[in-house]
Amino acid sequence: MTLLQTAAPVAATTRYPASAIFLARHATPDWNRRDIRYDIAPGPDLVPQGEAEAAQLGEFLRTAGVTRLYASPLVRTRRTAEIAAEIAGATVTVDEAVREYAREENDDVVFARFYPRLASLLAEADDGPIAIVTHGGPVRVMLERLGLPSDEIWHYRRQFDHQNPLPPAAAWELTPSPAGNEWAMRLAFSPTPYTDYLPATRYV
Repeated sequence: MTLLQTAAPVAATTRYPASAIFLARHATPDWNRRDIRYDIAPGPDLVPQGEAEAAQLGEFLRTAGVTRLYASPLVRTRRTAEIAAEIAGATVTVDEAVREYAREENDDVVFARFYPRLASLLAEADDGPIAIVTHGGPVRVMLERLGLPSDEIWHYRRQFDHQNPLPPAAAWELTPSPAGNEWAMRLAFSPTPYTDYLPATRYV
């Protein structure tokens, strides 16, 4: 059985642990640009649809209690973070470590630059959840390396553009266990409907 999730924002009563980190993807950019590279700065800017999606992400982050956003330096991520932060009442810091997956990189390289930054932000998180506005490729790498089952990742990758594990302006919630050796991960917000993942029922 599957469950169709809608794009409704989280209720204001929802509370997330201070140790939660949201990995958000940028909102919809101008995919028709052929004169610039998408994997290095500046990259394409958001289209009006993307600006509206970023505003929805901002409302979700506001209700989740996020007050600090960290963004990839590419234009589409910075603009997404700026729009969302204005609505959430949060600050934005541009961070090279969470930039797009470049052509010359591989998963090992992306994880090696991204995870230490995520871990340091987590260690500093004492005033509520934080959000990182990044790209679909780095989000996929983090989900895989932090232990999300492959069938769950592919359940989402089959639904979204470019086989990303989340649509534009959506966010995964990552929360570490008290011991820090395991992660609870779920797609927490999407501005567009999607089919949620439910593990297969096993009979014994």
